[in-house]
Order: sequence, then C-alpha cells, then structure tokens
Amino acid sequence: MNIEGSIALVTGANRGLGQAYAQALLAAGAAKVYAAARDPAGVAITDPRLIAVKLDVTSRQDVTAAARQCPDVTLLINNAGILLQSPILAEGAEEAMRQEMEVNVYGVQRMITAFAPLLAANGGGAIVNMLSVVSWFTSPLNAIYGASKHAALAVTDGARIQLHDQGTQVVGVYAGFIDTDMTTHIDSAKVSPEQVAEQTLEGIRQGQNHVLADQRAKDVWASLRRDPALMETQMLQLWQRQA
Repeated sequence: MNIEGSIALVTGANRGLGQAYAQALLAAGAAKVYAAARDPAGVAITDPRLIAVKLDVTSRQDVTAAARQCPDVTLLINNAGILLQSPILAEGAEEAMRQEMEVNVYGVQRMITAFAPLLAANGGGAIVNMLSVVSWFTSPLNAIYGASKHAALAVTDGARIQLHDQGTQVVGVYAGFIDTDMTTHIDSAKVSPEQVAEQTLEGIRQGQNHVLADQRAKDVWASLRRDPALMETQMLQLWQRQA
C-alpha cells in the first residue's frame, strides 16, 4: 500500500507513539490524518491535514460515531493502549486485566469490525495493530499486559485471514519498551516512537504482515526460534531476582 495519498486514522494520537504516527504519516504524504483521542482537545493541530476525532475505543458509541465521521479511511492504525504493570497474581490483578483487555483487545476488535467495511469500500487499504514483544512470551512483571497482547496478536492474525479476500493488509507491529509516558517508570533501554512509526510505514509499503520495529523485537524473535525454553528460564530468573 502507498502511504502517499492515503487517508489514515490513528487511535491514541494525542501523545507519544500515536502523535509520532500522525506526524510520520503527514511527512510521508498522507492526504489526511484523523488524529483520534479520548480528549480531542489534547491533540495538537499544526497541519490542516490533521483532523481531531473524539474516540474512546472502549465506547461502542464512540467507535460507531468515528466510523460515520471518517468514511474515507484507507489506513487504520490501532495504537491506543494501556499498561498497568501487573503480575498475574497481584492484588487487583483481575480489575487490571479487565481494563487492559478492554482497551488492548476489545478496543482493537471494535475498531476492526467498524472500519473493515469502509476499507473494503475504499479499495482494501490496511490495518496496523500496535502489539509488543510480549505478544510472544510472558514477563512475570507485567503478565496482565502480556495476556492482552497475546490476545491482540490472535485478533490480528484472525483479521488478516478473514480480510484477505477484500484486499486489506493487516500488520502486526512489535517492539520492546518505547520511550513514551507509558514507560516512564521503567528503567530499561527504549526505542524512540519516531523509529517505531518509520519502521511501521516502511513495513506497510513493503507489504509485511509483521514489523519488528526495534532491535529488541529482532533479538526476541530470533531467540525464541533458536531456543524456546531459554526465554522461560530467563523470565523465572527475573521474577526470582525481583522477589
């Protein structure tokens, strides 16, 4: 798919990675970018091609209204996400899982369901789902988040199969920690949101189904194929050190 001339919608576009996606799309020649956020007043409008849209992906009404407002979309980027940093047996883990699943899984599924018919009518287009390296393994420190990203990966793969015949490209994007507000409390190496956005757009251009957007994603992907048991051992050691 060509980015130039496309009409894109980015969820969670008010800051961080979503803002980087919106700016990268404009720089790549997108004709129009709908910048969607729960509070559209928080979206910095610096270009007439950037149009703020009120959208909380946990709200069926908001999603339906966004589809009515943006019928010309050819590229959907499901970027909105939440990370509560909860182990699986932590106090409050059940509520944390409900919140993360609502945004990271059900929100993605709602958006795909609402916009897939529009993409078909507009020539097929593409859907990008922002996933994570923890779509592939489970870190004990944020196992709830990992559960949501494992589920989001299944949603992504299922949508790719179901939408193949209407010509819609469905892309999963994987990265380690991204340097945004979501990870300010995490003391680890981080990739810039601008790099993730650029790698994603290049993956769309090349027709890739899976975009490994940083070195961490490439290293994890290779490690899991070389020795699947190694990561599980490393995660056990991580948990024991924290304990």
